[in-house]
Amino acid sequence: MAHDDAYARLAETLKSLHFAAGGPERLAEAEAVDVAALSLQTGIERHVVAALLGGGRAEETSVPARVRGRLDFLRVHYLRKDGKPYSQQELAAIAGVTRQTLSEWYKRGLPSLEAAERLRQFFNLTPGFFTTDEPTALNLALVPVLQELERKSDPLGPLRTKAMYRLARRAPSMPDGALEGLLYWAERITRPQDGAGGAARGPQVQGVERAGREGA
Repeated sequence: MAHDDAYARLAETLKSLHFAAGGPERLAEAEAVDVAALSLQTGIERHVVAALLGGGRAEETSVPARVRGRLDFLRVHYLRKDGKPYSQQELAAIAGVTRQTLSEWYKRGLPSLEAAERLRQFFNLTPGFFTTDEPTALNLALVPVLQELERKSDPLGPLRTKAMYRLARRAPSMPDGALEGLLYWAERITRPQDGAGGAARGPQVQGVERAGREGA
């Protein structure tokens, strides 16, 4: 049941991603979802990430098998500065255990929390990198992508500041024409017209001036 819930949460996030981008095709065009980056972030092989993004499912695995797979993934994709993979001896040293202990992990697939945390911090891995199931791991990686996409697609995003919220709360008590005057000047500032001189002193501007006198 919990596994089905994980797929349901992933499906909901994907639905929101498609909506924010304007459809699956637009999402692909925007290149907001990078399969290779998501693979590195989650420890899930690229073809599995691609399948999950397409609404498919990952092969069912036990936690020990998942841990072994993520350890192998770590060795293959997180390379040393010279471009070579870390040896089991080196991984064991990073984790603060012996090579024999690391070998036991491959058999039982259950590293200690302390050792797993050392590896996670050294390689800057996401929490739960070694044990989190595939749909949950991918969903966690996609949530920040969705938030950034929603921020970019929201035309009011730059206006969602504390100052604008304070102004919005004061709007009901403003004198007639004051808010329209503020909007008028916002338009003038953000879209200045060519040519000499300022804009005509219309009713909106007069409303702002009247508001200023009344508030003095």
